[in-house]
Amino acid sequence: MTGTRFDFREARKVGSGYDHNFVLDKGVAEVPVEVAELHDPASGRVLTVATTEPGLQLYTADHLGEPFAPGDGIALETQHFPDSPNRPDFPTTVLRPGEVFRSETVYGFGTR
Repeated sequence: MTGTRFDFREARKVGSGYDHNFVLDKGVAEVPVEVAELHDPASGRVLTVATTEPGLQLYTADHLGEPFAPGDGIALETQHFPDSPNRPDFPTTVLRPGEVFRSETVYGFGTR
């Protein structure tokens, strides 16, 4: 994905046209690990996302309809991978009776 529109290792404008799940290098974590940051240079606002989840869905709100235009919004949704129940090579989403599921996501807001 180096050099493609999916390469977010360096800061750049996101744009529209995204509804994709990104596999996070950290996998499933015991404590939240920072995985994303959004920064608006005009206002200085910053959003950080830390999670224990193994995936991050990036959605740029391209199909909300009027009065919104594609790219008017953005969502960063922490989660397991789509189709996990059918893929034994993905982190499991199966929860058996008596088991406990824990997940933590921390959204931080600030300025710089």
